[in-house]
Amino acid sequence: MHLHILGICGTFMGGLAQLARAAGHEVSGCDAGVYPPMSDQLSAAGIRLIEGYDPAQIDLGADIYVVGNAVSRGNPLLEAILDRGLPYVSGPQWLAEHVLRGRWVMAVAGTHGKTTTSSLLAWILEDAGLSPGFLIGGVPQNFGVSARLAGNLADSPFFVIEADEYDTAFCDKRSKFVHYSPRTLVLNNLEFDHADIFDDIGAIERQFHHLVRTLPRSGLIVCNAAEAALSRVLARGCWTPVVAFNESAGWHAEGDDATGRFVLYQGGEAIGETSWSLTGEHNRANAVASLLAARHVGVPLERGIEALSRFVGVRRRLELRGVEKGVSVYDDFAHHPTAIATTLSGMRKKIGKSRILAVIEPRSNTMKLGVMKAQLPAALGEADRVFCSSAGLGWNPAEALAPLADHLFVADNVPELVRAIVAEARPGDHVLVMSNGGFGGIHEKLLVALAGVAA
Repeated sequence: MHLHILGICGTFMGGLAQLARAAGHEVSGCDAGVYPPMSDQLSAAGIRLIEGYDPAQIDLGADIYVVGNAVSRGNPLLEAILDRGLPYVSGPQWLAEHVLRGRWVMAVAGTHGKTTTSSLLAWILEDAGLSPGFLIGGVPQNFGVSARLAGNLADSPFFVIEADEYDTAFCDKRSKFVHYSPRTLVLNNLEFDHADIFDDIGAIERQFHHLVRTLPRSGLIVCNAAEAALSRVLARGCWTPVVAFNESAGWHAEGDDATGRFVLYQGGEAIGETSWSLTGEHNRANAVASLLAARHVGVPLERGIEALSRFVGVRRRLELRGVEKGVSVYDDFAHHPTAIATTLSGMRKKIGKSRILAVIEPRSNTMKLGVMKAQLPAALGEADRVFCSSAGLGWNPAEALAPLADHLFVADNVPELVRAIVAEARPGDHVLVMSNGGFGGIHEKLLVALAGVAA
């Protein structure tokens, strides 16, 4: 089968392309601004990439067109497909029918922590010799790729997927995750997000309930007990056993960010401990959820805890990009106020009193709309200095972040931000760049500029 994928450089669609290629299909695709790192991964996999959405691409003679959710009506190639009555399908539906069917799907859903928790779960299974397939919205450094096709069903039935609540495609406004039919489901947390497609948190809870309705009685839901929104989701109806985590009387973890100590508890009983590289209470909760999900497919907790010590991390999750003139530059995907706050808190606990220079790009659709701008000053409270991009915003970050007073610098372009950060930075500082996009390559530009500063 020849698949031509519209919007192929997105994390999900790019991962799907690699899975399809590994399954023996011919794969090509297009995007607006074919860009790395996904473009590099796809090219290495032998996948043809085309810049833009020229309708002439229908002359490739694909058997089916897989349409990403970034592609809307009015797109010239999509309109040509519809006019000619050519076969098309959404990415999640194709994945469900051609990859996930017949497998033991382990899905990780939630507003925050999906990528890290999915990566942890896939690694725990891999370390235990279960060789899972996976599709993750980031690159786990233990694997080096964001997607991998599992072996045959008899040898390796398990497939870990990051279950996104964003809509499926132009023709299907349900959340992606309703297509996946998981047997094991992690519900990490639930907050309002994606203001471009959801009116309120109730609308998101409804989609999560639709997901819960798809699980079999023989499955398992691993649910964060500290999340009231998730309790409301389950109260709508649940037909699957639930194990709760993140409660002092039940499953939870404690640790020390400075030393990397991690201890798993059930109530007051310590089940096991290890040392690992991740920081923050949120990551300890992610690990507990992963351990309990892995136990559902037969990985003993003790074995899972051992695997944590060998977990390297995920790219773009507090990833150290380099150190120049004593200044450390990190890259992180945080873009929601809660994620920004937890990321800064984790870094603060790890580095102590050293200065944090936070650099943010409010790039997500929700942040561009300014829906959560009032939450940003508090979310950035652990930062010693804040540098904010104002490019593409319909609101004024200087006004919204005014409580930060003289600790704030705002600019509408990357070169100006780089100059201001380099002028402020001094040895021992930690520059934490937070964005869900490439941010104009600011990380490398900072390192180059810092290297040029006289000692």
